[in-house]
Formats: sequence, C-alpha cells, structure tokens
Amino acid sequence: MRISSKGDYGIRALIELAHRYGEGRLTQSAEIAARQNIPESYLEQLLAMLRRAGLVRSVRGPQGGHALARHPNEIRVSDVIRALEGELIPVECLEEASECSRAGGCAQREMWEEVQRAIMQVLDRVTIAELAAKDRQRAVRADRYVI
Repeated sequence: MRISSKGDYGIRALIELAHRYGEGRLTQSAEIAARQNIPESYLEQLLAMLRRAGLVRSVRGPQGGHALARHPNEIRVSDVIRALEGELIPVECLEEASECSRAGGCAQREMWEEVQRAIMQVLDRVTIAELAAKDRQRAVRADRYVI
C-alpha cells in the first residue's frame, strides 16, 4: 500500500497554506507549486478536490488564490488522504465489495484490519499544523548551515 503523489502533494500544499494561515491573504497556485515543487497543473486538480472536501477555500481572478478553510490544527492528515486517495485499505478483502474466496474466514484478515487501524490512528493524530511546524524547524536548521 502506498500513498500516491496525490496524497503527498496535497499534504505539501496544505502545509504551504498553513504557513500563511492568518495573514489575511490568499496564496496563488504558482507560489505553492514553486515552493513545494509540485507541477502547477496537477496542483490545480488537487486543490479542486481539497476544496470539495471543505479543506481549502479558493477565489478566482487576478487577486485570487487559495487559503485553508479551517485552522491548521483542525485539519488532520487523514482528512487530506481521504479527500485525495479515498479510504486506505491494505488488502482487497477489507473492501466492502470484496470478492474474497474465503469470505472473511481467512487467518490474515484480523492482522490486516489491525494494520489498517494503526495507519489510520497515526494519520488521525497528526495535524497539518504539526507538519507545518516541523517544516519551519527544518527550514530554520537548513538556513543555519548554508555557507
């Protein structure tokens, strides 16, 4: 099971917007794309999905741009992943419409359910605000050692 570029880029975009939360200005897609090294056309698609999920608000036009729809402390990584990737399911048999030949009678099923719960617990626990704070710390450390 892998998180695709959708999830990765979506989280990066929200971290970038979290850095600007409370400034009272919108951030243009080109700026997010450049700072987070995300292809701008792909970013636009992701921002549309995040907008539909209620995580981002957007305004069109020359003075337009994007901002978080909620405080970064209120946006969990799991919210972003669900909006962009859907439910994370490590094996097909955990899907509702699974055509598993063992019909849930497999010795592995409980283990895979535990794996899924553990992953979701971490993603539910971590907020965009926490990731933005770590990103700021990393940037400060990197700036200190620039020669």
